Amino acid sequence: MTKTTFEPISELSSKPTVQVIERMFALMDILAAEEEPMSLKDISEKAGLHPSTTHRILNDLATGRFVDRPQSGTYQLGLRLLELGNLVKGRLNVRDVALTPMRELHKLIQQPVNLSVRQGDEIVYIERAYSERSGMQVVRSIGGRAPLHLTSVGKLFLADDDLQGTRAYAHRTQLRGSTRNSITQLDALERELNKVRQCRYARDNEELELGVRCMAAGILDDQGHLVAGLSISAPSGLLQEEWLPKLQETAKQISAALGRK
Repeated sequence: MTKTTFEPISELSSKPTVQVIERMFALMDILAAEEEPMSLKDISEKAGLHPSTTHRILNDLATGRFVDRPQSGTYQLGLRLLELGNLVKGRLNVRDVALTPMRELHKLIQQPVNLSVRQGDEIVYIERAYSERSGMQVVRSIGGRAPLHLTSVGKLFLADDDLQGTRAYAHRTQLRGSTRNSITQLDALERELNKVRQCRYARDNEELELGVRCMAAGILDDQGHLVAGLSISAPSGLLQEEWLPKLQETAKQISAALGRK
């Protein structure tokens, strides 16, 4: 296991309160770098602090349950950090996290960038970054819905299902089409979803609306679960392959903000 190296920090002073806080963070970082509980001696050596100073700070952290003492003389990170982490996780909103990266991507490509989530057998558009200069009328506004199999983001969610889930979806929806390019046969949809699983992105080739093509990348949470999709929509003749890496990088950035490593 790779161990984190810490620069020695000077002895505790009665003057700067901020310095004490910095030392608390340094000690927690040292504990975070090890899977097993650590002795006071080892922690002190890594921190470059006198054992008495280290002991005093660790006791304060233990009082707040930021550090636990599983055995006498050993320390590890406490459950309070897990409690606080779960609170932060629960308050993260994918729309809020995604909005700034979406706007930055739109500035680069000058075409609509869409954020969608799955609800049942449809995707719902929950945010969009676009301008009147994009050259494309925005047909599906925020709150609009579309069948999964007709959209690039919807295909990401279908590809995330197993074969049984895909077939159940096809049975429920009858794979009704919207344009002459719509995929309306189960075998064709399964082939398309296999491509999505291999490439980790999806496309809509005028399957929902004639004259509009899309590409999509998935947004994952801290557990690696697909929670949303980010897509670029453009007139059929304007969609550029060079946008795909930018789209994937933006989706990765949003996933990282949600805790995905």
